[in-house]
Amino acid sequence: MNKSANRDLTNKVSLGQRIMSVPIRHLQQAIGSLGDLWRTPFTTLMTLLVLGISLTLPATLHLFVKNANNVVAKWDSASEIALFLKLSVDDKAAQNFASRLALYPEVADVEYISAEQALADFKVNSGFGEALAYLNDNPLPATVLVTPTQRSSQVNAAKALLDKLTQEREVDQGKLDLEWLTRLESMARLIEDIVLSVAFLLCLSVILIIGNTIRLAILNQKDAIAVMKLVGATDSFIQRPFMYAGIWYGLLGGLFANIAIFALAYYLSGAMSDLTNLYGTQFKLETLSFNENLYLIGFAILLGLFGSYLSVRQHIKAIEPSAD
Repeated sequence: MNKSANRDLTNKVSLGQRIMSVPIRHLQQAIGSLGDLWRTPFTTLMTLLVLGISLTLPATLHLFVKNANNVVAKWDSASEIALFLKLSVDDKAAQNFASRLALYPEVADVEYISAEQALADFKVNSGFGEALAYLNDNPLPATVLVTPTQRSSQVNAAKALLDKLTQEREVDQGKLDLEWLTRLESMARLIEDIVLSVAFLLCLSVILIIGNTIRLAILNQKDAIAVMKLVGATDSFIQRPFMYAGIWYGLLGGLFANIAIFALAYYLSGAMSDLTNLYGTQFKLETLSFNENLYLIGFAILLGLFGSYLSVRQHIKAIEPSAD
């Protein structure tokens, strides 16, 4: 009875020790792989610089698209539909019409320009003020400027809103520069497609760089790996330090990319401020958010893990101890 109880206790202790030893072994191998990188500082530094630059380029393009979308959103909200009212519509009816348009869910803002104000502005801007003074009647109609909401500023939605507004009985003619909106959206889509293509190629290059670096490390330790297999080490045990090396490369490369992007955004923000000040506007260059920085580091770690996995699965299996 006591022997059976002792045997069960021993089995439980052994099982518990095995379970606890797993994270300890992983931690030891992770720290050991970091030490291997530290012992070759020049090679490690060159690899990290290449990885960091490869990650910085697509992230910087993403930052460019992010700021470009903010600018496009502002331009979209500034796109106005000009409604020229019929000459038979008096000032009170025109104001009531403008008030009614402001209640439309697709409309963000409405500005009413009376016929008298339109004529006064035309006299000032055209330079024909003296000639226009001889006119008996005002030839200019009242105008209503309609600013669509952001959702209704897209090309198809803006065209549908224009068609809807021109059907009002007070409206004689409506005008919207659809060609400009179409070009704007086409440019935004082109930029996004370019960013995705470049990002894919650069991420592929990161995987290849890490895979080749791990391959060279495996070849440098070929004899040691053969000895480890000879004494009974499994492939997974041998692969683990190289997998952690890929993780370290991804982590450190992602951190370097974050620092490079922040420095680049800080440098460009000054030039951007000088440019926007010339046009009398202010534009603040947005950097990557905290979550985006974490996503970049996490994605870099995944790329490093994937690159190292491809390399160790191919090369470590090919190493076998010699018959001698």
